[in-house]
Amino acid sequence: MLPLYFKYPDWIHQEVFPGVPFLSYIRWYGLMYVFAFVTAYIILRKLFREGMLNPGPDSLNKKNPTEDDLFSFIATGIIGLLLGARIFSTLIYSTGYWTKPWLIFWPFDSHGNFTGLAGMSYHGGFIGGLLALIIWCRRKKRPLLRWIDAMVTAIPLGYTFGRLGNFLNGELFGRITDSPVGMLFRENSAVSLTKPGAPVEWLHQVADNVGIKIAEGQEYVILPRHPSQLYEAFFEGIVLFLILWFLRKKRPFDGFLAAVYTAGYGLFRFFIEYFRQPDADIGYRIGGNGAVVYENTSLLNISTGQILCFLMILGGLVFILLGWKLSKNKDKPADRK
Repeated sequence: MLPLYFKYPDWIHQEVFPGVPFLSYIRWYGLMYVFAFVTAYIILRKLFREGMLNPGPDSLNKKNPTEDDLFSFIATGIIGLLLGARIFSTLIYSTGYWTKPWLIFWPFDSHGNFTGLAGMSYHGGFIGGLLALIIWCRRKKRPLLRWIDAMVTAIPLGYTFGRLGNFLNGELFGRITDSPVGMLFRENSAVSLTKPGAPVEWLHQVADNVGIKIAEGQEYVILPRHPSQLYEAFFEGIVLFLILWFLRKKRPFDGFLAAVYTAGYGLFRFFIEYFRQPDADIGYRIGGNGAVVYENTSLLNISTGQILCFLMILGGLVFILLGWKLSKNKDKPADRK
């Protein structure tokens, strides 16, 4: 009988050129960031040529933007994104950096080995990038909401490459599953069969269901997991991009696409978090009660990412309602005396 899972490709390593001097520093995750930024710039440039970034009637700067403005805008956003993503990841999802903040941007481990900036948070990048774009638009006197609408339309397709980078790194994998979509990752996905509180009977049942044999006395087992990186790449990347691309010429007010992106990403990510394993050292922020992170036992077990995504959904919906109301009031003719 064929196994009911996919095996993570053996040829994939974190290094693009493993074992090659100097080139071994190039990691798939970092390379995917380059692809992401280039993709976002190409889409943003198309929107620029469509006239989406031209000044509106309320703009303080009446001059049409140039390609130099476009490059400056996205470069500023990238810097803010990287700073926010790294700082947020180290201070919210880790603990040691609070006492040693100088290590936040140190790309080597305690043995001097190059590790890169391991650990980037989407929500931190969202906040950092947004703050950077607000500062840029104020300095250049460009309509903030109009430019952010263009930026959020360009982000999702680039974001797809980021999640593909997670997949190629073999990280941020999902919870254990015996469904046909399960994937057998490397040793870092192994779970203990002897740790107190481990659902040993359930682990044996999953192993039986997918055709994996557990030897007597075996301490660890590698079982299929949801490839949640690919779920995110598809829904938070491709699907969300298509939605925004379709709406880009139908937006009822400036800032509409920004709100749709915020709520849409939050909604997709909130539900995908049920298939993605939370950080083992953090676990669940709400519920849980000792539940292991690799087993989905209740929809009421809420992770840190889901809390942040709920705030994104709420913020996006509130902004849509307020923006719609303000735009309707603005379109009403003034009362005549």
